[in-house]
Amino acid sequence: METGIQYFILSHTLDSRLRGNDDKETSVTMKLAISGKGGAGKTTLAAALAILMARSGRKILAVDADPDANLAAALGITASLQEKIVSISRQTALIEERTGAEVRQYGQIFKFNPAVSDIAGSFAYNHQGVALLVLGAVDRGGGGCACPENVLMRALVTDLVLYKDDALVMDMEAGVEHLGRATASGVDRMIIVIEPGQRAVDSTRRILRLTHDIGLQDIRLVANKIVGPEDERFIREAFPENEFIGIIPYREEFRRCDRNGRSVLDGLPDDLLRCFEDILKKLEAL
Repeated sequence: METGIQYFILSHTLDSRLRGNDDKETSVTMKLAISGKGGAGKTTLAAALAILMARSGRKILAVDADPDANLAAALGITASLQEKIVSISRQTALIEERTGAEVRQYGQIFKFNPAVSDIAGSFAYNHQGVALLVLGAVDRGGGGCACPENVLMRALVTDLVLYKDDALVMDMEAGVEHLGRATASGVDRMIIVIEPGQRAVDSTRRILRLTHDIGLQDIRLVANKIVGPEDERFIREAFPENEFIGIIPYREEFRRCDRNGRSVLDGLPDDLLRCFEDILKKLEAL
């Protein structure tokens, strides 16, 4: 049994609009994909960026595209409220209505271009200015991904990346095989979060190969859980040709936020908060 839908994206697209006569208002719409080895801290970064963008008044959609969904907790949504969030992969009536096929019935004919433009507005859970959409995992027998659930979510991801104007932060699984070339063209850049360990280095190298295969060339790295100069040197030497846009130290404050069910930014000291703010500023500058 294969489990998992691995999409995923966070995005930045510059959008200039005219306001009034000659006044120009320039807003930054981020469409970014955040990936990394499990436990490296990608969900922490995704939540932090989404919260910071919401605090600045932007309309932000955070998409949890990791089958091991933890983005809601990182945003500070309580356990009791998380139980009310139903992932898209579990919206059986919706999937069957849009694809014209029954869930978990194989060998069917169904729509490969289902209508999805209204799903984010209808099913996202709003929390302190962040709209959260949880994709969830698909349980399917055999190989391939031609099942109604997967087709609907793939179409949904494409719609969110290519056709929606909202800022988008997508917390991904460490893999991009469900992210097609057409969708990848709408992603401004992928951020890979890496911790100072050989398994994280190996995972990052695999992700880099996959992203290049689908045409995602603008890849930036964020080093996380850095204790000292030796940790930072280890990671930088492993990826001398890649640009690091952030170095996040290992601190007990992150564990306390997790244990207490608070958002990743709740109660952080100023120096840690600036780490995330600086990453966001660098993304905007790019």
